[in-house]
Amino acid sequence: MSKTIFLVDDSATILMSVSAILGKAGYSVEKAGSAEEALKKLNAGAKVDLLITDLNMPGMNGIELIKEVRKLPAYRFQPILFLTTESQQSRKAEAKAAGASGWIVKPATADDLLNTIKLVLR
Repeated sequence: MSKTIFLVDDSATILMSVSAILGKAGYSVEKAGSAEEALKKLNAGAKVDLLITDLNMPGMNGIELIKEVRKLPAYRFQPILFLTTESQQSRKAEAKAAGASGWIVKPATADDLLNTIKLVLR
């Protein structure tokens, strides 16, 4: 059975390119253009194996999204990856504290992306 990866990014280009990479690798992809939309889908019962979120988005940012997702019983231990242009340690520490499992810096190669996903989806 293929794993479902939930992509949350306010950039339509990123959503398209990353979902193409994931689709080619055999994953099912669920998408949301904002943290608010992602929470709505999760609260409505979307079943996903991994959440990949952007950090900087209008409205609720990725760190706030992770904190909210971690409050949902079904997602307390779900892997969550950050996909972001930021690589500062302070941001990484903040993301980890919020409950992120890992970090992918944009622009990530398809290999980087898939290798990181394989690590967290064992």
